[in-house]
Amino acid sequence: MAESISILAGEAIELLKRLIAIPSFSKEEDQTAGVLCLFFAQKGIPHFRVGNNVFASNKFFDEGKASVLLNSHHDTVKPNKGYTLDPFEPVERDGKLFGLGSNDAGGCLVSLIAAFLYFYERDDLAFNIVFAASAEEEISGKGGIEYLFQNEIFNPAKKNWAFAIVGEPTQMQMAVAEKGLMVLDCVVHGKAGHAAREEGENAIYKAIQDIEWFRNFPFPKVSELLGPVKTSVTVVQTDNTAHNVVPSQCRFVVDVRVNELYSLEEVLDIIRSNVNCEIQPRSLRLRSSGIDLNHPLVQAGLALGRTYYGSPTTSDQALIPFISLKIGPGDSARSHTADEYIYIHEIKEGIELYIQLIETVSDKLKIEN
Repeated sequence: MAESISILAGEAIELLKRLIAIPSFSKEEDQTAGVLCLFFAQKGIPHFRVGNNVFASNKFFDEGKASVLLNSHHDTVKPNKGYTLDPFEPVERDGKLFGLGSNDAGGCLVSLIAAFLYFYERDDLAFNIVFAASAEEEISGKGGIEYLFQNEIFNPAKKNWAFAIVGEPTQMQMAVAEKGLMVLDCVVHGKAGHAAREEGENAIYKAIQDIEWFRNFPFPKVSELLGPVKTSVTVVQTDNTAHNVVPSQCRFVVDVRVNELYSLEEVLDIIRSNVNCEIQPRSLRLRSSGIDLNHPLVQAGLALGRTYYGSPTTSDQALIPFISLKIGPGDSARSHTADEYIYIHEIKEGIELYIQLIETVSDKLKIEN
């Protein structure tokens, strides 16, 4: 097994280097999708492409078994101005692989591919294994994994999905819960007037009252794993540019992170009953998620010495319509930072742990059944 994993790790690292070298911003992943398709083709593995999403199933797929989804994404954010290295040149240095998307989530992606290859020809697992590389994760776009689930092969209503393992950089610890996300566009109306006279009704001053509410309101239900609901005002703007005009309108944006104790609709109702501004949520798609600590997948992780926590960040997990666990090599603190990197040893360890996790949960399910 050790020799096999060493070979898989070498192939995974070379694949990651090829992916880093190609810009793959959200909605612009056409070329990296092509690289992934070519990789599977060279392995002689049948695969499918839906938009810029790529997926494949194990060789001995059995419709009588449930299926496990291995998922990570191949899109990236745009590099920030702090980069000192070329973000599209994969560089190995001091045991690290530098490059945009190396940590978020390239290391997870290629580690899951390696685990998929390891099990590809196995027919003795308690479940099928399906691998999917999704697009548009960084923007939660509708052309990403949500689009993939509209495909007949992936439709949860027609597919017996057991659970998903979502590859995101968690230092290979288990993110057993994830906050949902709701973005609110808020508008406050005032009345224009000349700033030098006592005229008009200043929309900014009216907005401040609501902004203070968002800053200070304590939502009563606090999660043991995810903490409280968090609201952050992140953008403020008015409808005028002149210094001497009282603004008649003030717009602001609120980032709302919702724990698993509330639905997005519940939080929205609470907000609307406490503020005066007009509110329009951009989406009610990105819901909080969680997996029971007694689930066989979590128990398998615990048996392998993994710890668990609640994740404040949002991933494709929010759009997967069945139970999932977020876990992967790399560190979330490095995501979206300048000169992004992943340690080479993290990729090999990630492959080993993914394989052990899948093997352990399969054995556990066989015993239970």
